[in-house]
Amino acid sequence: MIDFSRNHFALFGLPERYRFDADALDRAYRALQSDVHPDRHATGDDARRRAALQASARVNEAYRTLKDRVGRAEYLLQLHGVDAASATDSALPFDFLERQLERREAADRAAGDGDAAALAALQAAVADEAAATEARLAALLDAGAWAPARMPARELRFLAKLDADIDAMAAELDG
Repeated sequence: MIDFSRNHFALFGLPERYRFDADALDRAYRALQSDVHPDRHATGDDARRRAALQASARVNEAYRTLKDRVGRAEYLLQLHGVDAASATDSALPFDFLERQLERREAADRAAGDGDAAALAALQAAVADEAAATEARLAALLDAGAWAPARMPARELRFLAKLDADIDAMAAELDG
């Protein structure tokens, strides 16, 4: 089975960095999942089947976390004692919030008007800002600048949510 005391990066044999080889993650995931998948242990006793279920769930959770750019950043920060997802401290820079509020209002108007092109343009702008934020975040995380990486991690989470919301609005227009 697997060692549950290992962090997600160690579980897959990856360096504890934001940027890593995504193909290596996929290969390690498939190899681990083939070893621990509950179907491989279906003929074992109850304890063995239960352990396989727990191991498979842990491998899936670790994979989802590392595959997701926001989840990976927050997990890496958490490993180093920085809580980027704190519900009690949700402050973001005013200019950032103002820009996102304007985008949200523009998206609501575009959705109300049935303007798919305007939604696509807003989504592209959000994606551009998210890419720039992620690049800044990756540089900080890979340099071990844990505390300064907290704010860009929070911003990236906000941008990912806004992108998903605009995507849902566009899907409603299509549907």
